Amino acid sequence: MRRAVELHWPSLLVASACAGISLSNWLRTPRADLLFVALVAILGVAVLDAEGRVAALALLLGTAGMWWGSLRLDALGRSALETEIGVSGPAELVVTGPARQTSWAVRVPAEVRSFREKPLRERVLLQLPVGRSPPRGAVLEAGVQVVQPRTAANGFDEQTWLARQGIHVVLRGRVWHQIGRRGGVSGIGDRLRDRVELAVGRGTSGLRRGLVLGVVLGEDEGLPDAVRRDFRASGLYHLLAVSGQNVAFIAAGFLGLGWVLRLRRTIRELLTLGAIGAYVLAVGWQPSVVRAAIAGALVSLAWLAARPRDRWHFFALGAFVLLAWMPTSLFDPGFQLSFAAVAAIFVCVPHVRARVVGPVVPERLAQAAAVALVCGLVTAPIVLAQFGRAPVYTVPANVIAEPAMPLVLGLGLLAAAVDPISPSAATALAWLAGWSAAWLELVARTVGELPGAQVGRRRAFELAVVALAGWLAVRLERRRR
Repeated sequence: MRRAVELHWPSLLVASACAGISLSNWLRTPRADLLFVALVAILGVAVLDAEGRVAALALLLGTAGMWWGSLRLDALGRSALETEIGVSGPAELVVTGPARQTSWAVRVPAEVRSFREKPLRERVLLQLPVGRSPPRGAVLEAGVQVVQPRTAANGFDEQTWLARQGIHVVLRGRVWHQIGRRGGVSGIGDRLRDRVELAVGRGTSGLRRGLVLGVVLGEDEGLPDAVRRDFRASGLYHLLAVSGQNVAFIAAGFLGLGWVLRLRRTIRELLTLGAIGAYVLAVGWQPSVVRAAIAGALVSLAWLAARPRDRWHFFALGAFVLLAWMPTSLFDPGFQLSFAAVAAIFVCVPHVRARVVGPVVPERLAQAAAVALVCGLVTAPIVLAQFGRAPVYTVPANVIAEPAMPLVLGLGLLAAAVDPISPSAATALAWLAGWSAAWLELVARTVGELPGAQVGRRRAFELAVVALAGWLAVRLERRRR
């Protein structure tokens, strides 16, 4: 224990702050009590030494986390539009995310700038008639009606789901028109995203274009429902949601390019930081991307500052940033799956890989199989709890699809980079990315259509009991012998 504290005390302190913010989702402790605990912790820091001081600091940061989490939840829980439910009027809005089209409406995350000529800033869900969808970053004028989100009585508790994102009302619009685009840092991200979409569209179309954009930008809105079902059933759906793997490939690519060009290490690290920042702006605020971006950026900064690197510290900092901004991120499936998978990779993959690597299995194949197996087992309970069904053949599917994923990502981003210089080269690169993405779709369709490709909660529980019983029987038999 003492060695763990000595080696990883920064990670433990950040984790304490994360724990305090997380607890604020359930415990609303009076501020006077939090102040008393904080004073006790400060006294402990002053009088204790070594492990005791670290424990006191952890208590202090956990208390500060609970205080901050309560402040953020109070701010996220306030809504100026809840008192306007049932009222109609003109509104000015900014589209903050991609539109999702259903058979009966277009649903768009947005931020209201004004309602009935009254200035305000509040996150909402904009619901538009089926048809054209506004692009991300567009400033709209629309006539809307303020309505309450659907409750659990209708099958899906939309009200709770939206409230965890700081959204408390739905605006139903009929007629809308675009009056501009947002600026600032978010506007730069919109333009970068538009550049990628334009370049990818030069050499791909239809399903292949949707797949490339899914891998590069996390956009699955343009994919048919059947394709999305195949990716879920095969355990490959994470490829269509931007993950830390994307950030790792980008960082490795820029470091490798800098090495080929014989650039100084400092320049390479600075270019990598810029590339990570640009990619995060383009894809938007997603838990796995923010976590990986913070880790990648801190690795580069640690080298530039000549400081040691601690992967658990980067892991905890990623969680801290997300929770500090949105404490309810704890309930988001993307947050849970991302951090559970990375923790499992840190802890379990080296042991599993050591058992798999041998004279027959190449090390690269063993690494891919170990990551797929560990992540599949660790995230299966979360998938079952959140969605009711989990994929069975996720390990072979990920091993087979793994070589094509970096090709789709690298070629898609390279097409966007060279498009302003040579549109014909961008077309060729996008075409190659599309054919690489076709391999992912083939694997997903083939594996997703296998018998028993998915299991429900009851079947999964039965299989887990049988597997546990078999493992215990083998262990007992070995011990007896």
